[in-house]
Amino acid sequence: MESLPPVHLAVIMDGNGRWAKARGLDRFHGHIQGVESIRSTVELCIENGVRYLTLYAFSTENWGRPDEEVHSLMELLCQCTVNETPQLKKQGVRLRFIGDLDKLDDKVRESIHACHVETGENDKLQLILAVNYGARNEIKEAVKKITEKVINGDLSTENITTDTIADLLYTADIPDPDLIIRTSGESRLSNFLLWQAAYSELYFTDVLWPDFGREEFEKAIENYKKRTRKFGLINNK
Repeated sequence: MESLPPVHLAVIMDGNGRWAKARGLDRFHGHIQGVESIRSTVELCIENGVRYLTLYAFSTENWGRPDEEVHSLMELLCQCTVNETPQLKKQGVRLRFIGDLDKLDDKVRESIHACHVETGENDKLQLILAVNYGARNEIKEAVKKITEKVINGDLSTENITTDTIADLLYTADIPDPDLIIRTSGESRLSNFLLWQAAYSELYFTDVLWPDFGREEFEKAIENYKKRTRKFGLINNK
């Protein structure tokens, strides 16, 4: 029986700055080159039957970077959502965003909303960008909503289940990631999909994100296919 690819692939795109520095370039050039890897990964996901692709685009901690870099990243996000929308529509890709989007400025929110609407009917692949995203904040907000429900008498503590929490996360209608890839040699999740990653397979590569292409993608997928996922049970095979 042929092993199946992941239904949901998530990627921590790391190493743009180091890629640029190694070439004597400004960090922003690394982010621009990283967009090429996003295009390639989207195409490869479609080719391999992956249904959901979540990319860690900007974390809640990234606001601590130099103002110039943050501004450039937001400008790049706006440009890419506008420029890539026609191709995404052609590919059948639905673009979605998760995170605390209310904290973004109006220009950014308008840009991502427009792309979300334009691609809303597509069903080949759901491309989910995590922007101003932090897993701890996501879980905190879910707990606050549950607390409000209990105080208002709409929910009893006895009826709080793991599903209660999952249904209040940004990813409520998205399956948990089967495989999480992190590039650049770092081996941690960095506040990314902590709840959802409970039984995800993890794959770490030393390759920097701008250099992540077909060869590295296929290595990660083949590695995933060789694994046995037990979800805490016993493998009787």
